[in-house]
Amino acid sequence: MSYLMIADKADVLMLDDQPENLHLLTNLLVNDFCVHPFSDASRFTAYIDAGKPVDLILLDVVMPGRDGYEICAWLRSQRALEHVPIIFLTSLTSAEDERKGLALGANDYIGKPFSPPIVLTRVRHHVDLGRTLRIIADQNDNLDEKVRERTVELEIMNAELRLKSEEIQKAQDATIIAFSSLAETRDNETGMHLRRTQNYVRELARALKEHPRYARELDDAAIELLYKSAPLHDIGKVAIPDHILLKPGKLTPEEFEVMKTHASRGRDAIAAAENGSYERNSFLRAAREIAHGHHEKWDGSGYPQGLSGEAIPLFARIMAVADVYDALISHRVYKAGMPHAKAIGIIAEGKGSHFDPDICAQFLLIEREFAAIAQQFNDEEPAPCK
Repeated sequence: MSYLMIADKADVLMLDDQPENLHLLTNLLVNDFCVHPFSDASRFTAYIDAGKPVDLILLDVVMPGRDGYEICAWLRSQRALEHVPIIFLTSLTSAEDERKGLALGANDYIGKPFSPPIVLTRVRHHVDLGRTLRIIADQNDNLDEKVRERTVELEIMNAELRLKSEEIQKAQDATIIAFSSLAETRDNETGMHLRRTQNYVRELARALKEHPRYARELDDAAIELLYKSAPLHDIGKVAIPDHILLKPGKLTPEEFEVMKTHASRGRDAIAAAENGSYERNSFLRAAREIAHGHHEKWDGSGYPQGLSGEAIPLFARIMAVADVYDALISHRVYKAGMPHAKAIGIIAEGKGSHFDPDICAQFLLIEREFAAIAQQFNDEEPAPCK
C-alpha cells in the first residue's frame, strides 16, 4: 500500500470530537486542500485502513474513548504512513505533554483556540515537508534499482555504465543537498552552516589521515563519504516545533529536552530510509551515525546516549568539533558570533572532556584552515555550491 499519491491539492485528515472545531478548520483549509473531517475515531481509522490518500493528519488530543496519543501511536505503527506528518490540536500547554506527543511520533502542535495564520502556515509547511520526504524515499529506491540494472550490464557496456554512474551520482548528490536543506529552511539564520561544516570535516579528516590512530579508517573514500554525509547532521531539527527551534533567546530546561530529541529523530529518519533501501547503504549509515552522535562527548556527558570515548563513532567525533566551532563563531538572534581566537580557546579547553583529544589536537594544528573556510562560506556572501 502506498500513500505517495501527489495530487494538485493535498489530502488533509482531521479528527476532533468537537464539530465546531471541524467546521472552523474546514472553512479555513478547504480552498487550498482536500479536507476530510471526522468526529468519530472509528470512521477515521476506517478511512486510513481503506488506503486512501493522506498528506497530513490533524489530530485532537483530548477525546472520549481513544485519545489522540493512542491514535497517534496506532498511526505510527502503519508503515505506509511513516512519512505522513501528524499535528496535534490541543489546549494542553505543558512541556511534558509536548514531549509525550513527540515521543509517539507527532511532528508539531497547534494550540487552541486556533490562530488562522498559524494553522495555515503549519499545515502548508508540513504538507510540503511530508511530500518531499516521500519523494526522496521513492527516488532513493529508484536510484538503487538503476544502480543494480547498470551493474548487470557492466561486462558488455562498461564504458556506458561509467557515464550512467556519473549521472546517477549527480542526482544522488542533488537529493542529499535537498534533504539536508530541509532543516536549514526551518531557521533562516543558519545560512551557510551546512557548507561550512561540510568543508571543516573534510579538512580535519584529511589532517587526521596522517595520524597513525586514524590512517586505516580515513582513506580517500571514507573522507569523501564523510564530506557528503555531513550536511545531514541536523536533519532531525525538522521535527522540532517552531516555538522552540526559532525561539530568540535561551531555552528553558524543558524546551532544551525537546530540542535534544533532534539527534534521535534525525537518526530515525535516516534509518527509515535505510530500511527502505534494497541493500545496506554506506552513505546512509554514515549520515545516521553523525546525526545521532555529534552531540555525544568524549567524557560521556553528552546526549542522546551518553556514549564516551571510542564508543562514539569516528565521523560523529569529527563532526562534534566542526559543529561546535561553527556554532561559536556564528551570529544568531540570541547571541553574537565570537572571534576565531576565542572559539579556538574554548575548543582547546574541551580537549579530553568534550572532544576526542587526538582530534582536538589535530584541529588546533589546522585552525587557520577553519578560519579560511569560515570566510569563504560566510553568511553575508554565500559561496557557490561545488
